Amino acid sequence: MAVFLDWLTLVLRWSHVVAAIAWIGSSFYFIALDFGLRPPLEPEPGVAGEAWQVHGGGFYRIRKYLVAPARLPKELTWFLWEAYSTWLLGFGLLVFEYYLKPQIYLIDPNVMALSSWAAVTIGLLSLGLGWVIYDALCRSPIGQHRVRLSGAGLVLLFGASAFYLSVFSGRGAYLHVGALVGTIMVGNVFWVIIPNQRKIIAALMEGKPPAPELGKQSKERSLHNNYLTLPVVFVMLSSHYPFTFSGAHPLLILTAVFVVGFLVRHHFNSKHLTGSAPIYLFPAAAAIILVTMLFTSYTGPSGALAQGPAGFPRVRQIIAERCQTCHASNPTYDGITEPPLGIAYDTDADIKRYADRIHEQAVVTKAMPLGNATHITDAERAAIDHWFRAGAPIDR
Repeated sequence: MAVFLDWLTLVLRWSHVVAAIAWIGSSFYFIALDFGLRPPLEPEPGVAGEAWQVHGGGFYRIRKYLVAPARLPKELTWFLWEAYSTWLLGFGLLVFEYYLKPQIYLIDPNVMALSSWAAVTIGLLSLGLGWVIYDALCRSPIGQHRVRLSGAGLVLLFGASAFYLSVFSGRGAYLHVGALVGTIMVGNVFWVIIPNQRKIIAALMEGKPPAPELGKQSKERSLHNNYLTLPVVFVMLSSHYPFTFSGAHPLLILTAVFVVGFLVRHHFNSKHLTGSAPIYLFPAAAAIILVTMLFTSYTGPSGALAQGPAGFPRVRQIIAERCQTCHASNPTYDGITEPPLGIAYDTDADIKRYADRIHEQAVVTKAMPLGNATHITDAERAAIDHWFRAGAPIDR
């Protein structure tokens, strides 16, 4: 059964990533295409612009209409299941990995002592509420001004990030920030872009002129999705780098990622639109990344960790009590059927072999134990730290 569940998780994750690549790829392509349109070489009524492209040994001539063509072709290619499948598969992973076993990845008693049902309820309700607030902002007077809406959107994301970090584990908080952004993005497709497109087609079928604002609104929401893609990709990868969500500044890192993601996308969008981009965009993004890296880098233990040295017998006891419930050939922690990442501390040689990783996870980032489920103390982390700095000996 354990192997079957691992396969199920792998297939879900793989499918989610494949769908996300398709969705993000189409977003990047169509925004670049839209911004790259130029006046047609042969003017045609209703055509806003065209683009000539070459790929795979063939030439493509693409035209965009101001609202819609006078007559629709028999076949239209719709771009919707890339978004729907990404969200559905991602939500499946959220349920399977976090909501069915919230005590492992979602709940951290040191942050907030939540029951399983409370944690899941907060997660689900917050995703729906986040979409409602975002959609209301877009439809409000603020939504009529792109700069103001961008500022309001950043405030919303900052507030959501701070909220999640105040109730969930760092890993669970980051994951829910990504789930919230993904929900907003698919909400744009499901509730705005596709319905507006259907309204345009219905008007054409009835011989009526479609409302221009429908296309304008859809384009705006599509552009929002385009700017949100890079932060979502970061959050998808963050679980592999615990220092991002388990360090001292997880909110700062998330905020920096959103700002950098927006700057990078704005660089490329500006370049597609005008052929050049403001010179400050990439240096600004690089500066933010560098400052964040330097500010959040680990500088060594202090405070509670500044205690006396400890020998290997003490470290071995700590690892046995705090780590081996999961990291053993036969884990004893509820819900864990095999050692995470195949790392087991069964022997002294195993502990020596993984000394770097033990120190990084238990001392530097404090990412382990997850949610401090085994109640490791700062004094115990200090013992591991001094043992590691002494060369991680196992003979004394």
